[in-house]
Amino acid sequence: MMRSLLILLVLGLGACASTADRDPRDPFEPLNRGVYRFNEVVDEAVAKPVATAYRDVVHEEIRNRVRNFFSNISDVFIGVNDGLQGKFYDGFESWMRVAFNTTLGIFGIHDVASEMGIEKRNEDFGQTFGRWGASPGPYLILPLLGSSTVRDGTGTVLDIYFDPLGEVRPINLRNSLAALRLTGVRADLLDASRILEQAALDKYVFQRDAYLQRRRNLVYDGRPPRERYEEDEEKPR
Repeated sequence: MMRSLLILLVLGLGACASTADRDPRDPFEPLNRGVYRFNEVVDEAVAKPVATAYRDVVHEEIRNRVRNFFSNISDVFIGVNDGLQGKFYDGFESWMRVAFNTTLGIFGIHDVASEMGIEKRNEDFGQTFGRWGASPGPYLILPLLGSSTVRDGTGTVLDIYFDPLGEVRPINLRNSLAALRLTGVRADLLDASRILEQAALDKYVFQRDAYLQRRRNLVYDGRPPRERYEEDEEKPR
């Protein structure tokens, strides 16, 4: 049920449009800021306190094992997206990580693959679309999920649909694992969110620009081409 709701939210936001004169990357800014404020309220009321308690109460070694377990699951579709992008050796290595960590690492709780020198990668369906020429489209803030774009939001639909946790039964176990994963992710971001609150005059703009720059770097594997406005600035006047 939760997976279907998130997919509908992503699709619903992607269908919205605006023609107002504002940052061309963010034509939905009024709507995005409203969703951003909603996410902040939920984060302050629920996600951040739970994540803080998790970090303070659960020993670091246990948190690391939990992080490794979910990271091992994510390597399955990281390998898929490597293959879809034509990076077949990278995909092979990602699946080797799954094989070693699931067996020698006891269902992924120990990251033996990294100790063996097999690199952990970051790939998803949004990056795959970008690799094959899909433009990011307008910036979006998704309910509960945060920063995205139309392209990445479409990728998120696939990420959610194919998430192996969605097939876990019984339902209570699936929901508990999903909640634990989200809590762990939020706990890892506690220090970053504190820095954001202290450094940014407009957190929304800071987060937007940082997200778009990071996703651009990920799509181009750290070697993005210069954007059009950078080329225009170098032309003689």
